[in-house]
Amino acid sequence: MADITQILSINSGSSSIKFALFAFGAGLEEQQLDGAVERIGQSMGRIWLEQAGQRVLDRQQAFVDQSAALQAVVAVLSELGITHPDAIGHRIVSGGPHQQAHVCIDATVLKDLRDALAFAPLHLPAEIAAIESLQKIWPEKPQVACLDTAFHHSMPELAARLPLPRNLWQEGVRKYGFHGLSYEYIVSQLPDQGKAPTIIAHLGNGASMAAVADGRCLDTTMGLTPTGGLVMGTRSGDLDPGILLYLMAEKGYSAPQLERLLNHLSGLLGISACSGDMQVLLRQRENNPHAAEAIAQFAYSARKHIGSLMAVLGSVQRLIFTGGIGEHAAAVRWAICRPLEALGFHLDPEANAAVAQEARRISAPESPVEVLVVPTDEDLMIARHTLRLLGTGTP
Repeated sequence: MADITQILSINSGSSSIKFALFAFGAGLEEQQLDGAVERIGQSMGRIWLEQAGQRVLDRQQAFVDQSAALQAVVAVLSELGITHPDAIGHRIVSGGPHQQAHVCIDATVLKDLRDALAFAPLHLPAEIAAIESLQKIWPEKPQVACLDTAFHHSMPELAARLPLPRNLWQEGVRKYGFHGLSYEYIVSQLPDQGKAPTIIAHLGNGASMAAVADGRCLDTTMGLTPTGGLVMGTRSGDLDPGILLYLMAEKGYSAPQLERLLNHLSGLLGISACSGDMQVLLRQRENNPHAAEAIAQFAYSARKHIGSLMAVLGSVQRLIFTGGIGEHAAAVRWAICRPLEALGFHLDPEANAAVAQEARRISAPESPVEVLVVPTDEDLMIARHTLRLLGTGTP
């Protein structure tokens, strides 16, 4: 390998691709650029790129599919003189029952990912398409699957097993957990590497929490798929299973209709009847009671899950907010923590309201529980795992 190793991190969605390029060497770990392709499959899309925090490219063009979007990414990198990254790492939401650790991609891994489509139907098709497209563009470049489920593989069976017939467990029907790359990064930033009992709240359009102690996950809020757990942007979170039986028996819902209902029409969007975007709801809450209700239900859902994870840990020393909402929505953090003061969560109003990009403490000095905001970096975790699996060492 060259003295400097370049790793391209890819995070694929159904209508967007985020990417970042990292350079590693002796004492070097540097993000060289990041960008995204947006509105894939629409009449007009967008590709943008930033270096050192400066926007160096922002272009409107159509991208008919994932392959076209990735060809555009490669072309933009070539314009900057970057034609041959040493490897590509992909965020893979779920590897299903057969792939549960970060792994170099080969034909067997690809087959296992295709077989796991039912475990993450919103995410895996785009992620597999990205792998296959880059295999055609750069057939000689190694690619790595970095699994969002890997961090949670340490969960004890007591937490992972669902109360269903045992044969379903053998078929892979279990709690997998997600947002693992984010949780890994947060743990890596903690002075004690997550040894103290900690709750990490990754709050974004998709939202989950994890209970961490001794550096490992003991339980998490998402289950078999990324649909369960907290109320989310357009996903329902946990529901009484009887609701689904009712909708099928009484309303004639089919499986595709249920999938659309639970993943695309529910959550904040369903409650507010106007938007699944928390920033939009926060702007409207004073004049729109449905927006205010959606925010309140999100915070209520978060508080309940904090309580359940406290029961798992036995005690909690830290609560960490991360993700788009967790990092940037001070009003939401306040709504979550204020009713929990009797349990030791005391926020400092000024620290909570401050706008900052770096990690910071937002709890009051006398708070029994330390509350932190820590920006996450899933792209960097993808690059680190890719570098490690290439055999070039851990940065």
